[in-house]
Amino acid sequence: MKENSTIGKFVWQDLTIPDAVSLSEFYQKVVGWRTTPHNMGEYNDFEILDSDDNVVAGICHKRGSNASIPSQWLLYVTVENVEASAAECISLGGKILDGPRLMGKQQFCVIEDPAGAVLALIEN
Repeated sequence: MKENSTIGKFVWQDLTIPDAVSLSEFYQKVVGWRTTPHNMGEYNDFEILDSDDNVVAGICHKRGSNASIPSQWLLYVTVENVEASAAECISLGGKILDGPRLMGKQQFCVIEDPAGAVLALIEN
């Protein structure tokens, strides 16, 4: 493993829900976040901006390739190899809920551990 690796670290979070527009407005009012549209072709998801204009999370519609992702805040952890980690998850009694597939240029998948907790794995 290389020095300064992000393997095993939380690197992203997003919320995938049926109506990203209303939840985007909800979090703007409740938490004070600002959002900007992220073009998904036929609709927009939203990027969440912190007070310094850094993109820190996303709010996504539960449509298309995201239809099978559970409606919840989803944390992403970096792994060296998504395929290998997905196989290990299954061998240890977990489930694959989505993927492995590409998100941009990175492979990712959504797993459920044997206790029912959900986590996304994304390649470094």
